[in-house]
Amino acid sequence: MIHVLIRVWLPDRPGALGAVASRIGAIRGDIVGLDVLERGDGVAVDEFAVELESDEVLAMVVREIEEVDGAKVEEVRTVTDFPDPRLDALDSAAALCSAIGVDDLHHVLVTHLRREFLADWVALLHHGETLSRDGDAPAPDKLAALAAGTAAPPMVADGIAGPEDLAVAALADHDALLLVGREGHPLRRRERAQLIALGRIADRAWTLLEAMRRPRRGERHTRSA
Repeated sequence: MIHVLIRVWLPDRPGALGAVASRIGAIRGDIVGLDVLERGDGVAVDEFAVELESDEVLAMVVREIEEVDGAKVEEVRTVTDFPDPRLDALDSAAALCSAIGVDDLHHVLVTHLRREFLADWVALLHHGETLSRDGDAPAPDKLAALAAGTAAPPMVADGIAGPEDLAVAALADHDALLLVGREGHPLRRRERAQLIALGRIADRAWTLLEAMRRPRRGERHTRSA
């Protein structure tokens, strides 16, 4: 038994999703999950989590799906475990809220996001300086250039669009920027929106951790008395 993620472009019309599911079931594929990654202009991008008996039927799966009028397979990936976007996001949020300090928060943020988005690398930058990174991230000067190039366009910052292999999220309260890189597996709108939401949680957690480090009013005077 193998676990496969199949990303499909299909017409956003009644019956299209069911037709694709029927084609997968016809060759004994078991659909155990579905993630709607993007919708618009009459087209949807859906990712099916499918259990198959062996990788020998992968080519047949693709052919069967593309027999559906208007359907096109964008990519097929074999994975060890299926991601669960909702549960993974909650797990990342819980880990961020459990960070014991700012440096720990930065580390938790990049490591969890890399796993959650099956990314090649994740980096957190502040004014072009790398605060933390995980995976095979580009050199610091290239990261700074990527941050400068992606921070300005409003549609990129809002998670509506962007390069297929790069997603960004601003941590506005700290003038920091998250970069997520994933080559060969385009980052879609739902994933970009999820990244921005987690960035907001991290931004707030950062503020709270900084507040915990500051001495309370009168505390320094009391200790020195």
